[in-house]
Amino acid sequence: MDDGSRRAQLRAIKLGVLVREYTGVAEGQVPGEFGGGAALMLDGVAWVLLEDQPERGLGPALAWAVRRDASALHLLAERATGLLARRAEGFGFPVTVWHVEGRRLLAAVAEPLPARPSVDKAHLQWCATITEGGALPVIEHGVLAGEVQGLEVCRVVTDPYTESVRLEVGVGAHDREAFQLLHGDKPTTEALADVVQAVAVHRRTGAAFHPLNLLAQERSLRARLVAEPGLIGAQSVEPAEPPVPRPNVKDAVPCLATAVIDGREVAVVCSSGVDLDVVPYAIDARAALGVTDTVVVLPSRDALPVQQRLAALAVPRIRIVAVD
Repeated sequence: MDDGSRRAQLRAIKLGVLVREYTGVAEGQVPGEFGGGAALMLDGVAWVLLEDQPERGLGPALAWAVRRDASALHLLAERATGLLARRAEGFGFPVTVWHVEGRRLLAAVAEPLPARPSVDKAHLQWCATITEGGALPVIEHGVLAGEVQGLEVCRVVTDPYTESVRLEVGVGAHDREAFQLLHGDKPTTEALADVVQAVAVHRRTGAAFHPLNLLAQERSLRARLVAEPGLIGAQSVEPAEPPVPRPNVKDAVPCLATAVIDGREVAVVCSSGVDLDVVPYAIDARAALGVTDTVVVLPSRDALPVQQRLAALAVPRIRIVAVD
């Protein structure tokens, strides 16, 4: 038995024990496969244990439950249960979130959305430099960065030792550090313009395969909607801060925009790849914007029927739009 199979077996045993301890029912469990955790059915109710990235597990767990015509879902995790409980409240489907503590299940309490820190005024002074270098200034959770067709190519940082503020150029922290070492004496605007020019070639719609157009594809989609709002029937589309901070530049995480459609403000969530958690993310997104109308935009190749089913369970219902 390989490590993956053994890990899955141990998780299935753990879930079975937790359910038995809570329900007092010793028989009738029907185990099933669930990547990143374990799942089982008991008397028509789905029980799912989330272990790998539980904060991204509500959508996959709901998909597992509805595919088996479950009447309800019990979701178990050792962390991120406050976030899961908050997002679960946005569904008409009954979801109960439990915090696992040893062999006990504690009812999770929905936590509020994280507060958005303001941007340091010293950082805002770099907006003009970012624009002059050809990038689009983007502010998210207190961080000022510059993007080219959705890909971050620079970021304003405060040196932890000298407390001086500088603009670092590059894609991701390691790239920015390497660029600083190689081109530290190059004027910032000129350095940024060189990178912007190099990146822009690969971020255009229809560009040939390249590592730079594999990154942040959801943000590339958002940039396309900003330029072509009619793709979703909007009069305008503007980037917006995400409801929760993005872990890092290279992780594929949905991004947020606001749109005006038929005179109404609408939350627009862009995603790429097969992301079963995009609908729960969209529930957070519309709450952060204070709107009810919500559209999830996906490339046509990534729009699955199960995502439509999950979107229909959200209250109010979320609309899925596929873009070629």
